[in-house]
Amino acid sequence: MAVSRKSWPNLFCTCLLLCATEAASQQFQLEPPSSTVLRGSDARFSATVEGKWEVMTWTLRRFLVLTVSVTGNVTTSSEQFSAAFCSGGDTGCVEFTIRNTTRGDSGPVICTVQGEYGSKTAQLYVQESGTVNIMGGDVTVVQDQQVELQCVTTAWFPIPTVTWTQNGKAVDSSLYNTTDMANGDSFNTTSVLKLQAVSNTTVACWATVPALTNPTSSSVFLVVVPKPPNWTVLIAVVVGFGGFALLVLLIIGIVFCYKRRKEKQRNYQDEMSRRVKTQSQISGVSVAGQRQGQVNAGYALEGQTSVTPSELTESGFGQAHDSNIFKMPDAVNSNLEGNGYNSAYNTLDESGFRKHRHVTIV
Repeated sequence: MAVSRKSWPNLFCTCLLLCATEAASQQFQLEPPSSTVLRGSDARFSATVEGKWEVMTWTLRRFLVLTVSVTGNVTTSSEQFSAAFCSGGDTGCVEFTIRNTTRGDSGPVICTVQGEYGSKTAQLYVQESGTVNIMGGDVTVVQDQQVELQCVTTAWFPIPTVTWTQNGKAVDSSLYNTTDMANGDSFNTTSVLKLQAVSNTTVACWATVPALTNPTSSSVFLVVVPKPPNWTVLIAVVVGFGGFALLVLLIIGIVFCYKRRKEKQRNYQDEMSRRVKTQSQISGVSVAGQRQGQVNAGYALEGQTSVTPSELTESGFGQAHDSNIFKMPDAVNSNLEGNGYNSAYNTLDESGFRKHRHVTIV
């Protein structure tokens, strides 16, 4: 059958349309394009085929580990790997599972559908969570004291993200510093938190990696005791008041002693004045007493027995030079005996003369 040249463009368009339809029907999708899991957990990938297919293979890190047919027959290299149709028995969807993953399973996962479908590649990342521990346990500190807490994480891969919380609230990242160190095929980290102790609180250290659904944590209880009183201020106040009181007492003592001294000096001067006045009075009385006295006409020296008339003076007093001359009787003013300052002592000797002694008492 001959085809005219005028019909060639129509045939060419029809052929392109059929080829595009067939190519579209032979495509498939691999999901997820990457998967991150923890060591020991399962990793799952699914391949969705649009169109008819016969055989599908799965390769892990360039090693063929599983083959599955459209009839459901599965050939696997290990019990770690398995495959099954998705829910509902749809043969156009196959789920590939890697059980109990290890760090060695990390790498490319390749799914190939025989025929015109080709292959698709996804990535598998296996991570590892280790331990978290705040060193020292619960802490008791004085109020307003700066506290330093150290959190250590061990055997993590990759390097974990470390954060702190206080009573469930995130702590500002500027208050802590984190360093990491490789340890074989894993990492250890050390995070140091510095905070001010205000009141009792719970402090927690958290570590996580992308594959970890719930972060791992370690917590301690921070007990804050009241700060003791500032005895320095109290002592300073007491010493200040004590010093002031001592100074006041010292001033009062000086003033008191000065007054006592002045009073003693005044009393002494008054006493001396009184004594001088008294002495003057006594002296005046003594002189007056001497002026009131009279001459004793009967006075005779010891050993003299008589006086002669010729020896008598105008005052009636005579001195005897001869023992035969008569003896003059005692003629002394009797009122002299009552003088408070002059006392007369009168005695009689064997010849009958009265001996008179006049004593003046000052």
